Amino acid sequence: MNQRIALITGASSGIGAATAVLLAKKGIHVILTARRVDRLQELQNEIQNFSGNATVYQIDLTNEQERIKLYEWLQQQNLVPDILINNAGLAWYGFFHEMPWKIARDIIDLNITAPAHLMRLFLPSMIQKHYGRIINIGSIAGKLPEQGIAIYASSKSYLDSITTSTHRELRNTGVCVSILRAGPVKTEFFDTARALENGGSIPAERLAISPNRVANKIWSLIIIPRRVAYVPSYLIISALLETLFSWAIDLLGPLLLRKRK
Repeated sequence: MNQRIALITGASSGIGAATAVLLAKKGIHVILTARRVDRLQELQNEIQNFSGNATVYQIDLTNEQERIKLYEWLQQQNLVPDILINNAGLAWYGFFHEMPWKIARDIIDLNITAPAHLMRLFLPSMIQKHYGRIINIGSIAGKLPEQGIAIYASSKSYLDSITTSTHRELRNTGVCVSILRAGPVKTEFFDTARALENGGSIPAERLAISPNRVANKIWSLIIIPRRVAYVPSYLIISALLETLFSWAIDLLGPLLLRKRK
């Protein structure tokens, strides 16, 4: 692992920061990307204090030209990643018809377009080296689209689909694309959702787990690559809920959302 390089999006806090620290402790050189460069530099200092290797790159991932510049810069610096963690994401909670379109577009750009573009940019070099790990941070919402998260759940369904397709395409190449279907995680994610225009508190927040548990699962996917993993592991049953109880969700979902709002 001392020769591996990992690019982590949304590394300024939460899952991204926890994953960066864990991978750096394993000897991997981590590329920290996010908008908040001050937070990235603090994390870089933390990693360097235990003799880890970290490089900071400030980026707005919703901007296509900035993604291309990141790719070109990493090539120039001889830091093309072997591991890509598509972690950056955004959510909003409330009725879809009340959702400002700018926020919907931002979620689509960050949760869908950015990870797909980064995969397309870095997959060729991974295939050439016969080694690569791409881990897309998904959600149980991708298979269980509940009320109040129409665009977010759709974006995670997209990550599920592109992960499955590319995972099957890349058999016997040494490259594995994985989806990590996570439950709610204690991060700034929920605060951001509340702060957005017309947004509300996401009910699942009270069930949230620590980012370190997600980071440990990411590490397990790097060591033992497979198409899908859940965190917590018991959430594997969530894939059955839509199939078995969609009728109940159809009835209760709108009532729960109205009560929450």
